[in-house]
Amino acid sequence: MGSRIITLQRQARELGRLRTGYSVPNDDPNKRPRAVRSQTWIVTSHAEHYVQAAADIWGGQVEKWQPQGNGAAQWRVITQTSSLDAILPPGDPLSQAYETWTKGGAQRRCDGMTETLSDSPCLCRAQWGENFHEVAPRDLACKMTTRLNVILPEMPDIGAWRVETHSYHSANEIAAAVDVLKGSIGLDALIPVRLRIEQRTRVAQGKTKQFPVVAVELRGSTAGQVLAGAAQTVPVGGGQLRPEVEQGGAAALEAPRPAVKPTAEDFVAAAQGSQSLDDLSTNLAAAQHAGFARNLQDQKDPVAVAFMRRRAELSAPTTAPVAPTAPPRLERVAAQQDSEDADLVWQQIVAAWPGTTSELNTAFAQTMSGLDPASAGPGDLSTFLAKLRAGELTEGATS
Repeated sequence: MGSRIITLQRQARELGRLRTGYSVPNDDPNKRPRAVRSQTWIVTSHAEHYVQAAADIWGGQVEKWQPQGNGAAQWRVITQTSSLDAILPPGDPLSQAYETWTKGGAQRRCDGMTETLSDSPCLCRAQWGENFHEVAPRDLACKMTTRLNVILPEMPDIGAWRVETHSYHSANEIAAAVDVLKGSIGLDALIPVRLRIEQRTRVAQGKTKQFPVVAVELRGSTAGQVLAGAAQTVPVGGGQLRPEVEQGGAAALEAPRPAVKPTAEDFVAAAQGSQSLDDLSTNLAAAQHAGFARNLQDQKDPVAVAFMRRRAELSAPTTAPVAPTAPPRLERVAAQQDSEDADLVWQQIVAAWPGTTSELNTAFAQTMSGLDPASAGPGDLSTFLAKLRAGELTEGATS
């Protein structure tokens, strides 16, 4: 491979966009076109053959399409599917900002505190306060903008497809999903996901609103595998051809093998290395989550025997500190698991909560005796989630 310009930021070519809505002419010709939310994904591109490929895979009729503004004509298909299999590319595929655009381009781009184009404090925050995205008059404040680049494995060519949404709920949940997956699996991994348009309902100020939310779901692995570092990823580089290819069939890459899972020996060592009953309980939960030590009375299960023996040692009265009999090989995994479990439960709470983040924080404190969500553990968060789903929040917490 030849030399590269080391200061040049490389990025995949954008092949097209994945949209959740479109516009139709307004009944009043003096007004701008009316926005329509779609129940299914809309694929647009400058290249007709990409859109035709999407129609062949997901259904729909290819049509010529003129974006709003002065852009060049493109091609579009309103597909018949609300979910797409996709891959998160290496690096950080997500960007978010509050933005204002005109025909002259981007006028403002802000992270909520600093307007980066002028390097000045957030103008919307100064004018309407911290919750400007909720209280500012329509179309006057900068739009919350989330862009996610993905690879569509069923589509031709190598490049990125961009999902763009201005939804508050999508912004929260997409960022949480991408951060958990990339933080747990690694920035350089190709992570299989599913993009789904999820229809939501919210009651606010006596009105019922229905709106779509873009959900990023893990594909091919479970949450437990992610937490254990065993989530399936897509290998970078050449795969092995399946046997039918050698016999003249269509080319296909061999499915990636799952990462190595913790073994029984790992959990035996973790049990022996536990220095307190709390450590032992955490390591036991990880072992049982991985399918070991389900019956602690099973004398033929070496993992169960190791945990029961260590529990007896730690419970026995002693004046000298109990020394571990082996180094704790899973100490780092156990330490991270509580934090990651809490993050996953919080994502579920955010998805189920019908109001704003500030309202959620207030409701949590009222329901959980003044406890702040940031300092709550997985147990407290799970308790709140159960009450939220059952409609048992403290009176006034949802008002």
